[in-house]
Amino acid sequence: MLRHVSAGLAIAAALTLTAAGTAAADPAKGPVVVADVTLPAPALKQAQPSIADDRGVRLGGVGSGLFPAGRPGEFWLVTDRGPNGQPTVDGDKRRTFPVPDFAPAIVRVALAGGTAKIKQYIPIAGASGRPVTGLSNQAGHDETPYTWDGRTALPYNPSGLDVEDLVRTRDGDFWLVDEYGPSLVRVSPDGRVLERHVPVGLGLTGADYPVKETLPAILASRQQNRGFEGLAISSDQRTLYLAVQSPLAIPDKKAAKKSRFGRILTFDLRGRKVTGEYPYRFEDVTTFDPKVNGDQSEMKISGLAYAGPGRLLVDERTDNVARVYSIDLTKAANLLGGPYDDPKTSPSLEELAAASGLGLPAKSLVLEPNALVPSLPGKIEGLAVLGPRTIALANDNDFGLGDFGPDGRLIDSGVPSRLVVVRLARALGAH
Repeated sequence: MLRHVSAGLAIAAALTLTAAGTAAADPAKGPVVVADVTLPAPALKQAQPSIADDRGVRLGGVGSGLFPAGRPGEFWLVTDRGPNGQPTVDGDKRRTFPVPDFAPAIVRVALAGGTAKIKQYIPIAGASGRPVTGLSNQAGHDETPYTWDGRTALPYNPSGLDVEDLVRTRDGDFWLVDEYGPSLVRVSPDGRVLERHVPVGLGLTGADYPVKETLPAILASRQQNRGFEGLAISSDQRTLYLAVQSPLAIPDKKAAKKSRFGRILTFDLRGRKVTGEYPYRFEDVTTFDPKVNGDQSEMKISGLAYAGPGRLLVDERTDNVARVYSIDLTKAANLLGGPYDDPKTSPSLEELAAASGLGLPAKSLVLEPNALVPSLPGKIEGLAVLGPRTIALANDNDFGLGDFGPDGRLIDSGVPSRLVVVRLARALGAH
């Protein structure tokens, strides 16, 4: 039986709001929107008073991860590294951090009566209690961080985290995935980092918490901003599932941008070690999202959710379109420690043109969220299973980042953070 079944059914019974202009489907014919709620967006300085100047930015990015909070209608969400942009300055694209003292945060929200309230806000901190911030970790491995205008370089921060998904264990700890290392991070109930697992050989030093090199070295070849993006936990709480957002840059970035093959890993919580590495084939972008003109690199995994023994829901998307698939790892090939973990293997996993003999997991379509709710942003990153026929989705609105005026204040994009609960036409095991 799936975890959180009773909570999911209670949500489905209690929340009957549908999106404005969206007709609820007949349960016998298709999925139904049970709730469609805009999340609160207070000023960043209101959420984190330690911030010196929020430049007019409001709380956002909370849909980067999503997990049931136990009580009906309540959810844990997580921001990513915070407001960031990539303007072109003097001919170079530069990664900017308009609010460099922002700390990624875990947020608990409660839905009731068609509205959402923030019940708890937990900024992530190091062992010393200082905020970790979302700044890049290492020169040469991560992008150089810059001020809001891209003119002044900021110092690297080895404690910085770009967290993208989360789960919570029964003992109250959180596990999160990060894009920089990429890494797997355990965080205490009050937000302090207890341990960070990174690829072997990464050489990250100076962090304000313990760093352990336990992940396969090959993962350090992730593309920039394409590290771990999805995380799920088994019902017995012994196994974590981690998804790399995009194909690795093996042997190079050119191969990664054309590749349709990604990787999903399993991590044993008792032994604190990776136990599995499974191939995943992305959809062909030409039919998935014709708007991106055949650019396969636009395909990403942005969320995972546990759906039963060996089964996961996968949020696969571009910035325009998202789809939720069900995959079954029980008969998939375990690549861990094999030729595709060796960067000298040619062709690499990422260079393969066909999947013949690769041992891919079985895959089937569960939901097309944008077809169900056309107004829903395509950048859906939060995914949670609430019951056999109930799932929740959340979008990452990038903190409303648009342009900055000459005064350095944000001109908000107007894209809200939304959380949508969907009642499926069929139970997940039937897909």
